[in-house]
Amino acid sequence: MIRHCCYLALLIFLSCQQVDNKKEKEVNISELDLVWSDEFDTPDLVDTSKWSYVVGDGCPNLCGWGNNELQYYSDGLAKNSRIEEGKLIIEAIKESSGNSDYTSAKIVSKGNGDWKYGRLEISAKLPSGVGTWPAIWMLPTDETKYGSWPKFGEIDIMEHVGYNQDSIFGTIHTDAYNHLKGTQKEGSVEIKTAETEFHEYVIDWNEDRIQWFVDNKMYHEFKNEKKTVSEWPFDQPFYLILNVAVGGSWGGRQGVDEDIWPQRMEVDYVRVYQ
Repeated sequence: MIRHCCYLALLIFLSCQQVDNKKEKEVNISELDLVWSDEFDTPDLVDTSKWSYVVGDGCPNLCGWGNNELQYYSDGLAKNSRIEEGKLIIEAIKESSGNSDYTSAKIVSKGNGDWKYGRLEISAKLPSGVGTWPAIWMLPTDETKYGSWPKFGEIDIMEHVGYNQDSIFGTIHTDAYNHLKGTQKEGSVEIKTAETEFHEYVIDWNEDRIQWFVDNKMYHEFKNEKKTVSEWPFDQPFYLILNVAVGGSWGGRQGVDEDIWPQRMEVDYVRVYQ
């Protein structure tokens, strides 16, 4: 009986510890300041006081943006990026532009929204179909501080590829941990309605770790190992990127369905807390 009581007490203790540990990972939004946001509530084009456009196909330096992607990113054309019924629309279209067979849009907050640490929340509904590759991600404002990619670091808040429609991925890339070496630090979660419903994609980032959430449920964590910038270059301001790519080394791994276009990512809001 004493042995059973001790065992029961141990289980209760461990259970309490798990609850306490979970509580430590929760973030109380009421204790944070909203420092930047876009609710996309003004119909028309993207607000250029908050966003700017990345234009072209990446040539001559990184044709296909370094990933063999098939789209040309347009500069502020409503057909590819606009505000519609309170949502940001980023739309990929099958049409020729330059040397590309598709057009799309890629918008960045660089120079208008740059943050070192914080909680970023983005509510989005994703495109559907083989060949789509939407992303919500971050790069450092100063891309020369630690050298070229992947040394300067990359934070992927959300990536999705159409041929794997039920999976959402959150990843970091650094000099030590990147997909070229097969060492990237990556988490994934199953979301069966990513293409039909809005979900909230979140990172919570501080000097000790980055955590990934979908709809307030954490599914991945990367901790600062306190070694060198090769493992942790995330001690500097980063900016946000929203885009829809077509094909590419990952998005086009199973080809591109030419009959699904146009395809869009819709974003309900972007909120940054510190």
